[in-house]
Amino acid sequence: MDLLEEYRRATFFFESGDPLGAARLLEPIVEAEPQNAAVRQLLARAYFNSAQLNGAETQLRALIEHDPSDHYAHHVLGRTLERAGRFREALPHLRLAAAMKQQTDYQEALRRVETWLGKNESA
Repeated sequence: MDLLEEYRRATFFFESGDPLGAARLLEPIVEAEPQNAAVRQLLARAYFNSAQLNGAETQLRALIEHDPSDHYAHHVLGRTLERAGRFREALPHLRLAAAMKQQTDYQEALRRVETWLGKNESA
């Protein structure tokens, strides 16, 4: 198997709106090259976009374990946990991402989770 060609195909599938197809192509690549952060990140995004939240969480935690300063992995892990309804677990990752990089979508996700938690604590 030509891993680079498979990665290119997976990227095409992902960008064409087929995250399931992308994930199927990326899974064996991650197995063959577990330290390749770009492949793992794309697989995490494919899982997230196809609502395979456990798979996304696993890949994102592996990325963070390898590089704790990966703000994007923290952000997407926070979004994954948010989407799963695990707001308290999402909050530290969203805070870290927002602190590491000033980006509008990071701030919006953080505010959304803080608001949700605030409303539910006062109820």
